[in-house]
Amino acid sequence: MARRIPSLNALRAFEAAGRLGRMTLAADELNVTHSAVSRQIQHLENVLGVPLFEGPKNRLRLTEAGKTLLSGLNVAFDQIDNSVRAVADTEDGALDVSCPGTFTMRWLIPRLYRFQAEYPDIDVRLTASSRPVDFARDSFDVAIRVGTAPWPAGADVIPLFPEQTGPVLSPSLAETVGKRFTGAARLHTRSRLRAWGDWLARSGVVLEAGGRVEYEHFYFMLEAANAGLGVCVVPWPYVTDDIRFGRLAAPHGFLESGHEYVALRRARRNRKSTLFCEWLEKEARAFPLSHPAPATQSQTAAIS
Repeated sequence: MARRIPSLNALRAFEAAGRLGRMTLAADELNVTHSAVSRQIQHLENVLGVPLFEGPKNRLRLTEAGKTLLSGLNVAFDQIDNSVRAVADTEDGALDVSCPGTFTMRWLIPRLYRFQAEYPDIDVRLTASSRPVDFARDSFDVAIRVGTAPWPAGADVIPLFPEQTGPVLSPSLAETVGKRFTGAARLHTRSRLRAWGDWLARSGVVLEAGGRVEYEHFYFMLEAANAGLGVCVVPWPYVTDDIRFGRLAAPHGFLESGHEYVALRRARRNRKSTLFCEWLEKEARAFPLSHPAPATQSQTAAIS
């Protein structure tokens, strides 16, 4: 069935006047004259057969019909605006980015002010997720993930930096349990259940740690380690400041895990996602130089 839609110019004039409360303000927003707005609204009232405004000219108010029409038009024009921004290749509007939650908090957000300062008209909207990326299903523009190839088909892959992991614990607990973590609880997170096994296999370190404690989220596990409840294996970007300011200790340093941080960009790229990924690459190159991870004993011995 054909849509019954009056002139879009008339609808725009009415929506602006109703939203702003004055025809003069609507005229300024639409860059037309006051009389042009008035004529468009009068035309719309004639087409619809109902008055949309009532009262004296200097104190117009919406009729019930006008209120009903305005509420629908507000939503409709917002949707049109969002749809246009979603496909327009511009440097303004929303950019949806998916990223693991703890990486977002500990690495991305502390640097994001630099991107916003350079591109203030791009609204970066962050969503916490670590699940596999499927651009046919997901609506975001860019996804940051850690793992190994193969990456999703149809995605542009921008390498950021290799992942390095190592065991960390509070300094007070480190003094008590020593480098073998004697009796200390091994903290795990459900999102990375193999972290301990992978690190032990790569490091060759023999430990005397105690029982296993599991947390639902990475961030909970890190807070537990900070509180002295045990020792956990974590990626270097998650604890950079904790190590730097002495809140956590890393007696065995950090080893490459075999995983890699990458930015995945939908193949139908736009200007906003291109600028964001270029900025990510720059930040990723600078990170290992400005914040090198503490080396393991074997690495230190090899260097010396």
